[in-house]
Formats: sequence, C-alpha cells, structure tokens
Amino acid sequence: NCVPPSVAHMTLFPVEMESERLRYERLGPDTLDPFELYEHVRTGAPHIDEVTRYVSWDPYRHPKEAVDWIEECAESFEAGERATYVLRPTEGDRAGEFAGLCGLTPDWGTQRAVLGTWLRKPFWGRGYSGERAARLLELAFERLDLELVTVSHDPANENSRRAIQRYVERFGGREEGRIRNDTVIDGEPRDSIRYSISRREWREATDR
Repeated sequence: NCVPPSVAHMTLFPVEMESERLRYERLGPDTLDPFELYEHVRTGAPHIDEVTRYVSWDPYRHPKEAVDWIEECAESFEAGERATYVLRPTEGDRAGEFAGLCGLTPDWGTQRAVLGTWLRKPFWGRGYSGERAARLLELAFERLDLELVTVSHDPANENSRRAIQRYVERFGGREEGRIRNDTVIDGEPRDSIRYSISRREWREATDR
C-alpha cells in the first residue's frame, strides 16, 4: 500500500511505498546520501563488477557522478518522467540497509512502462526482484492507468532471466523475443530479451 507522501505537494508517482518486505523511497538527496551510493557503486567497490556486468552504466570514478545521478532522478520524478526508488528491507538481518534501486519509466504515447532494477550482491537471491516487480506493476496499472509493462535482460544474464520469467509467468505475461542491438554495454551494442505484461493479463492473474 502507498504511504502518504511526505512532501506538501502531490506528485504523479507515490513518494513512498511499501510491500511485504521492502520499503520504497523516492530517490533524492534527502533519501540517499550521494556518498553512500558512491561507496557501493564506485570502481573497486565489493562485487561491483558482478553488479554492472549486464547493465548499461559503469562503476563510478568520482563522487560527483553519484551527486549528479541523484539530482537527475529527483528532477525526473518531480516532472513525472521517471520514478526511481531507493530499496530498503523492512525485516531480517539487513533491515533498513540500502539494498539497491528500482525504477519505472512511463511512455504516455504508447501507454507503456519499462521496469528496471539493480541490487547489491548481499541482497541477491532473496526474492526481492519479484516482490518489487509486483509493487511496480500495481503502480503502473492501478495508479498510472497504463496498458503494458515491459522488462528486459541481457541474453547472458541467467540470474535476471530466472527472476523475470518467474514473475512474468506469475502475472500472465509473455516473452516477446530477442531485440537485436537494443542497448550498449561497455561501449558495444548488445541484444536483449524482452517480456511484457498487459493490464488485462495482470488483472486476470491477480483477480483485480
């Protein structure tokens, strides 16, 4: 369920949300210290090569990159262009820790939203990706009234493939296929495997 916004004005996206084991906070300088983000995503940070192996961004070289990214995300959130959230577990041995980021980017012209996420390695394998997807699907279909949600992974990313296939099947979606030269990783074009879930499929799967 959505938590009442902690800001005076209303925004298109919820400022805070919760799910069974996760809390979601709008990414901004007031919700995540840029230097904390930098420590987890900088060159040489623990497990950073595994975290960034299949994503389109590289480890940060200096703290200003973290400052700029957080400011850009906060501005995009306020403008209703993209919702980026800080993920923190609400229970367990790492309750309250920064676990990673997740996002939803709507395209109003096509009535579609794209999901994205990355987690620090200590939070892999806990089912957080699927729980986060379920919460963002609800946001896309119930609050934003969009018609379709898509998500992609690199063909070689087996962890993402398993996690995505699990929740796509759960919510009645389908694999769309391989999109050639869909993204750039380490300066090279890469294919991606794309999946989609429609509002009708989601409602049938969740009895909405």
